[in-house]
Amino acid sequence: MLVKTLYFCVMISDIEIGKQVAKSLLQINAIILQPDNPFTWASSWKSPIYCDNRKILSFPESRTYIRQSLVKVINKHYGSANVIAGVATGAIAHGVLVAEEMGLPFIYVRSAAKEHGKQNVIEGAYTSGQSVIVIEDLISSGKSSLEAVEALRKEGLNVKGLISIFTYGLDAATKNFKKADCEFISLCNYSTLLKEAVKQDYIKQADLKVLEKWSENPSKWNK
Repeated sequence: MLVKTLYFCVMISDIEIGKQVAKSLLQINAIILQPDNPFTWASSWKSPIYCDNRKILSFPESRTYIRQSLVKVINKHYGSANVIAGVATGAIAHGVLVAEEMGLPFIYVRSAAKEHGKQNVIEGAYTSGQSVIVIEDLISSGKSSLEAVEALRKEGLNVKGLISIFTYGLDAATKNFKKADCEFISLCNYSTLLKEAVKQDYIKQADLKVLEKWSENPSKWNK
């Protein structure tokens, strides 16, 4: 059984957008499979797959589609906001592109305060009480994304929601976002990606079984 789609708030943004984003990620080789030499996440979890959304920035056609899709989903589900915030570092560039297209101010949230200067966690101009939409490139457990949300809330900003390019659709993320009472949407999820990868012969049946098994309990996989 494929991993469950992440549905805490509004599920994935749009089925067709999800499929196209998956195709784009595969076409630019942003999806890397290494079942025999798994990647290690910051959480120490092992993963046979890695999604490198930074590659999107190097491909104008994919970059444009992602930007336009993020804006489309924001307008449809969140409406107006005062500020767009990007989560450092992967979502800074994407957040800037979205803010530029929407004609809104942009700020970004560091993973930790600077050790020098003003020791900021949030960079840019903002005012307590403003509404903000957070841009993230990828969601795994949701921990780093929610740390950014919490930093914004501590400064008195009203987080309307968070939107990511891709999510692994893990139960841990669903629980974490629900606990934090933060609405979130993703353009594309793991299940959609796997389906498109099989269609394009990007992954073989043997790899598919490994990838499905991993998604059932990633914290215990390969241990």
